Amino acid sequence: MDDIVLRGMAKWPNVPSVYGWLALDRRGNWLIKGERIANAVVSAFIGRNYEHDVDGRWFFQNGPQRVFVTLGYTPFIYRIVSPHDAPLAIEAHNGKPVSTVSGVWIDENGAVLLQTEHGVGVVHDRDLDRLLTAFIHAGGSPLAESMLDELMERVRRGRAVPLWLRFGDASVKIEPIRSESLPQRFGFVSRPVQPAGREECY
Repeated sequence: MDDIVLRGMAKWPNVPSVYGWLALDRRGNWLIKGERIANAVVSAFIGRNYEHDVDGRWFFQNGPQRVFVTLGYTPFIYRIVSPHDAPLAIEAHNGKPVSTVSGVWIDENGAVLLQTEHGVGVVHDRDLDRLLTAFIHAGGSPLAESMLDELMERVRRGRAVPLWLRFGDASVKIEPIRSESLPQRFGFVSRPVQPAGREECY
């Protein structure tokens, strides 16, 4: 977190939290009351001070105040930041580079989800074509487009397929997953709400 945030937390430790004000959409945009934050400096500040508590609620620490985030799908949105002719490079929506991918899933809608050192997140839909070039079969070679389409359709239907993601020196097996299972499986809260009896701040 930023130093100014840490100082604010130490100086005013009991400021009431905010709920239902800030959201993260499926494309990594921060929204205030449904309106996209267009200021890049503000977005970067939120991203640097984005954390989660022990209950799996994600929040933006705004100085001494904790602003809980409503998630459009997952806590992170991952972008492919490498050009087409370079090894795959991935970055989270808050600018953190990814060094490790430990899990890959495809849901029933064809969204690709990654588990990285930062947490679980969905790959930005505009980056899927670039990501698919890193999909390989058991022998480690790229797949023909027709074969890839067939395997993608099978995994969307919940079937196991011989499909891996190559990232760096690792090959990570791709598994099917249902979208509704994500919060429980990965321990996050999509829509934090004000606990009963707690002071509310707007």
